[in-house]
Amino acid sequence: MLTLITEEGINCGFCAPMSLNSATYKRGQKLELDGEEHPPLREDVYYIAPDKCSECVGFFDEEQCAVVCPVDCCIPDPDVPEQEPALIERARKLHPDRKFDDPFPSRFRAG
Repeated sequence: MLTLITEEGINCGFCAPMSLNSATYKRGQKLELDGEEHPPLREDVYYIAPDKCSECVGFFDEEQCAVVCPVDCCIPDPDVPEQEPALIERARKLHPDRKFDDPFPSRFRAG
């Protein structure tokens, strides 16, 4: 599932530097994707750009934004389920110079 920041977010910004894909934005910050600017997705709280989030698949076995969040507001979006193959493909696209050998870290394989 895609990760989202709920309304409970306190705009602390702890999550932003944890995004390996530069997917986390400040409230009201314009979204940058493929070299183009787009309107912000949220004006009230930090937000995660869906096309840039790989849920840390390929890098960690937990979503790092959720690990550091002091109020547990970084959660999987129940309305946008995603599976590991799509997420690792997104990671490969966003990081073409990195090799993601199998097995790679993933929350789908954790535990």
